[in-house]
Amino acid sequence: MITLQPGKPYPLGAVPLAGGVHFGLVSHTATQVWLQIYDEPEARQPVHEFALDPAVNRTGDVWHIDVLGIGAGTLYLYRVDGPFAPEKGLRFNRYRPLLDPYARALTGSFQWDLSDAVAYDRSSPLKDLSLRVGGDAGSFPKCIVIDDAFDWNGDRPLNYPLRNCIIYEGHVRGLSAHSSSGVEHPGTYRGVIEMIPYLKELGITSLELLPIHEFDELEYRRINPLSGEPICNYWGYSTIAFFAPKGSYSSSGALGQQVREFKEMVRELHSAGIEVILDVVFNHTGEGNETGPTLSFRGIDNPTYYMLEEDRRYYRNFSGTGNTMNCNNPIMRTLITECLHYWVVDMHVDGFRFDLGSILGRDEQGNLLQNAPILERIAQDPILQNTKIIAEAWDAGGAYQVGAFQGRWAEWNDRFRDDVRRYWRGDRNTVAALATRFAGSSDLYHSGGRKPFHSINYVTAHDGFTMYDLVSYNRKHNLANGEENRDGHDSNFSFNHGFEGDTGDVETQRVRLQQMRNMLTTLLLSLGTPMLLSGDEFGRTQGGNNNAYCQNNEISWNDYRQLHRHRDLHRFVRLLIAIRKNHPVFTRGEFYTGRDNNRNLRNDIDWFDCSGSRMDWSRTDTCLAVYIDGQEAALVGERQDDDFYLMFNPSQKKRDFTVPDPPRGLRWARVIDTAAPSPRDVREVGSEVPLPDDQPVTVEARAVVMVRTIPRDAPAPADIDAG
Repeated sequence: MITLQPGKPYPLGAVPLAGGVHFGLVSHTATQVWLQIYDEPEARQPVHEFALDPAVNRTGDVWHIDVLGIGAGTLYLYRVDGPFAPEKGLRFNRYRPLLDPYARALTGSFQWDLSDAVAYDRSSPLKDLSLRVGGDAGSFPKCIVIDDAFDWNGDRPLNYPLRNCIIYEGHVRGLSAHSSSGVEHPGTYRGVIEMIPYLKELGITSLELLPIHEFDELEYRRINPLSGEPICNYWGYSTIAFFAPKGSYSSSGALGQQVREFKEMVRELHSAGIEVILDVVFNHTGEGNETGPTLSFRGIDNPTYYMLEEDRRYYRNFSGTGNTMNCNNPIMRTLITECLHYWVVDMHVDGFRFDLGSILGRDEQGNLLQNAPILERIAQDPILQNTKIIAEAWDAGGAYQVGAFQGRWAEWNDRFRDDVRRYWRGDRNTVAALATRFAGSSDLYHSGGRKPFHSINYVTAHDGFTMYDLVSYNRKHNLANGEENRDGHDSNFSFNHGFEGDTGDVETQRVRLQQMRNMLTTLLLSLGTPMLLSGDEFGRTQGGNNNAYCQNNEISWNDYRQLHRHRDLHRFVRLLIAIRKNHPVFTRGEFYTGRDNNRNLRNDIDWFDCSGSRMDWSRTDTCLAVYIDGQEAALVGERQDDDFYLMFNPSQKKRDFTVPDPPRGLRWARVIDTAAPSPRDVREVGSEVPLPDDQPVTVEARAVVMVRTIPRDAPAPADIDAG
């Protein structure tokens, strides 16, 4: 027996009660709302439909009802009526089913077909100005009522200090979908669990996942011109339901099981000491522009959720995908905040990376705000105080704000990416930029009162070349995307070293791997928070595709056969990560001062040329050396560290570097030489090779050498280095 009660205006969404379910939906302009109950994921029509009486079931702009006699697992949708006046930005259609913006899960147990989920009559010459009558929900996903009960076994978010993190950017499917992963549940949340021993051995602290919120994988309706297969949305930057983990990433089912399996993944990652950071896409949705499907927000309250042009028929497009969410509208601010609360409190995630984060700083007209309410709210929210918040500090509308976010916001630092790439490519006039990036990008973050760790340093990410492709291709090769190679970045600062793509030339292969080690060394030893692209640790390639957003295949998946081919590179990265984690000079929480802070006659950081003279930044020589004083660089309350001297030679000729004298009672020992064969390219603790006194150090062409201080009377390995 089903009985109805008016309910309360809170909470929003569908929440199980004792003996029933509470439903709440916000719409300012709607005149009527219906709640639909379905019995099957592919049901065309509801088994129950309840009209919400505005006099009884509406408080302010919240429509609410309690339905007794149903519970967790119930499938539901809404219908919403109101004015159909596209020229005024109102696009209600009482005939179309709609998703709940607060749905905790969507049915993913069948193939959606959202191509016909439009609210206008395609046969009409008026197009989006016409109202479509009829239709059903047979191929439309249904919302699922979720009971959040779960045995976390005492788990809580790890919330490591950002300065101590090594972020690993990956994709739920890409981590384990390839047959070489050897997992039992490839391409799923459980597949990620099965990859935990690999991630733990590598040493990363934080797994940042590309979007896991529900989206339509088949939205593009295009064909791969090379394979003839349908092109899909692989990356997932077209969110439909912000509270719902993607059902097709669940190995145990997609009728609510995806919520439990996601929680299991988080719990097991935390148990292994690995944080979970989610890439969130609050800047736009999968509904597209005025010709796109009506799935949820458009049909519930279009002008509340989206930025509209002065001609309100059209959408402002700062996202490059057809629409832009109205993030600083109070209703949208509430949704974003409550969504973040849900993922932190109920799903235990540790942080968020905000895609096209500059959009969150725009007002309804698209103007950039000085103190955007939603950005301040996220940064100061008491529930989120220990949660990582990372902005992609630009958007597709021309905003570029790297260094301009305030408070505790961290940012993807694309200046680091470009300057490191250009330096190691051998570009002129890049030495000062490389030094600035290595020392934490104080030009971007110091004056705003932020810290070095607010710079998320990266050389490669999902968007662009992999590290292997960066040293193997001069140009992008994106024909498989079906856009005639027009998509993707053209300015990659890459270099193929004489051959475009794979080659059997042994010398070219050697140089490419050496350049990868150079950039990985720069990334993992620079001040700031490093982010490593999944697969770069063993030379994953995308065949020159620098925009693999639609490639759910071996182009995007981690092929662990490359791990066996490049096992030495994997070892190099693993030991680099260990060096960073074991030496506080590389993770210090304050910028270097360039001064003698402890009266030890050395500055905390000093820059030199090959001859050992203080660096003259007006010179065109590309070689650079840096002295980091472990005692001076140590901050109050931290242990003192060794001294380090790093020598960078991006030129095509080997160079001799004069090394300053170490402190009394100490001597230099070689730790890293990116030109040396493994295992001499990076030494494990205790196997570092002492340098002869008063002799220059030869740094091969396109190489980095790093030495550190050890006690002069420390026992030396047999193979004492000759320079």
